[in-house]
Amino acid sequence: MKTTEKRHIAILGCTESIGIQALEVIEEQSNTLAVELLTANTNYELLIEQALKFKPNAVVIADKSYFKTVQDVLWPNDIKVFAGEEAIVQAVEMENINLVLTALGGYSGLKSTLAAIEAKKAVALANKETLAVAGELVTRLAAKNGVPVFPIDMEHSAIFQCLAGEFQNPIEKVILTASGGPFRGKDRAFLASTTKTHALKHANRSTAKVTVDSASLMNKGLEVIEAKWLFNLKPEQVDVIVHPQSIIHSMVQFEDGSMKAQMGLSNLKLPIQYALGYPNRLKNNFPRFDFINYPNLTFEAPDTDTFRNLTLAFESLNKGGNTPCVLNAANEIAVDAFLKDQIGFLEMSDLIETCLQKVHFVAQPDYDDYVQTDQASRQLARDFL
Repeated sequence: MKTTEKRHIAILGCTESIGIQALEVIEEQSNTLAVELLTANTNYELLIEQALKFKPNAVVIADKSYFKTVQDVLWPNDIKVFAGEEAIVQAVEMENINLVLTALGGYSGLKSTLAAIEAKKAVALANKETLAVAGELVTRLAAKNGVPVFPIDMEHSAIFQCLAGEFQNPIEKVILTASGGPFRGKDRAFLASTTKTHALKHANRSTAKVTVDSASLMNKGLEVIEAKWLFNLKPEQVDVIVHPQSIIHSMVQFEDGSMKAQMGLSNLKLPIQYALGYPNRLKNNFPRFDFINYPNLTFEAPDTDTFRNLTLAFESLNKGGNTPCVLNAANEIAVDAFLKDQIGFLEMSDLIETCLQKVHFVAQPDYDDYVQTDQASRQLARDFL
């Protein structure tokens, strides 16, 4: 893409936290970036507000019950309106779209991401579950269609940036950094009695699900699986280290022993901007990191005996097949149950492990296998409850 051309962006999940931040980036970089498509699940009011401001070609409201309300406001403003989840899959094929940013939460982002890839659209992926669940399928289709997949997760963007100019140099390993979550240093006795109130009051996270995943280290486990597929790694080439200050976002170690780290203040708008503007680094006014304000950067090994979800994620990665799909589905049910006070914090890992042991293993799953595995895992998890 020439630097003088605007890149036309589709944002799937525009009313979610990442979608909102992506729109802020686009507004700040309006000379380079433009909105072509916006989609939302049920938040029709914010979708209307965003559409009136950014003037996309089209919007999709997944919940069909809000279709007429959205259409009545936007149609007179020359903005096309569609409804339903299938409409999202069809809309990403629009000719003017250069890049599709998937900000949909959980498993729901998989189908639309695959549709974008098959339509030969570049993808900026903010949904870690998509690659954690179906990494082999997504990366195979991306390679077949010659489609780049740009990571938006802070840690994976860091690795992607460290690899710039290094793609021909063999990687010895990548090291994902983790803050350790709100319960870093706590023992099993403490966690056995912890509640959702304890988990949710500590972390500065956008949703309850993300907060609990951070507390249990499942977020890091999903990122481990995602890293394997994004960067074509073997399981033993992915490592995790706890870095409480969250200044180094991840590192790459090459075969000669040299290491590269990407550093800076935690600001998700930076990896969003890097993905939307790639390969150009777009000037911004984000706060800058100052070493004087951070004289001590510390590191420690994760406590995988206490926080078993990270261990379960590595085991799923090593087994492969549809196992990571089981892991993700069971975790989504487990977190929901924890937030409803149906199970304890440590029991989430018990539920996930039970599903990993009992759901039928498929070594080389296709899309239908992933759908069936997701459904079977969720039902088994509900039965466990």
